[in-house]
Amino acid sequence: MKKVLVVIDYQKDFVDGALGFKKAETLEQGIYDKVKNYLQEGNKVLFTYDTHYEEYLQTREGRNLPIMHCIKGTDGHKLYGKLKDFSNTENTLHYIKEGFGIAPKDMLRLAYEIGEDIEEIELVGVVTNICVVSNAVMLQSQYRNADITVDASLCASYNEGLHEKALDVMEGLHVKVVNRA
Repeated sequence: MKKVLVVIDYQKDFVDGALGFKKAETLEQGIYDKVKNYLQEGNKVLFTYDTHYEEYLQTREGRNLPIMHCIKGTDGHKLYGKLKDFSNTENTLHYIKEGFGIAPKDMLRLAYEIGEDIEEIELVGVVTNICVVSNAVMLQSQYRNADITVDASLCASYNEGLHEKALDVMEGLHVKVVNRA
């Protein structure tokens, strides 16, 4: 079975940086172990990077969330903690995304790099109610017959209520949510 793990925005600024929150810190070991297992099984892992530039505050997102974060080239843009070990590892892909979800124009290129015959996609990362749900929708649109799973124990939001609501929405979209508290 062809599987891919997608690690959404597990970057320093979302863990202990500009937009960091305590719950995000608790995910590190679990995400690390899951990435390691996927790679040992010969599967691919896609890391997404929330990416902004110096003019961030002039963007629509920046006007609504006026906190500079994940600026390309800064420490806050890098993978957090032990996940940095996977920065140049075989079977890992690293996608710079300039919005909440993978851009539609990039889905075909990623499908080529990941493989078009993927049967199972699993998502982990942050922030559940923004980027995790956005990427679940984008991946579901590209991989219409793949089983998509979100490991709720390895996702987090700065707001637990929004985290739970996002999991509900994903379940409503036929995304399987596992390890839900």
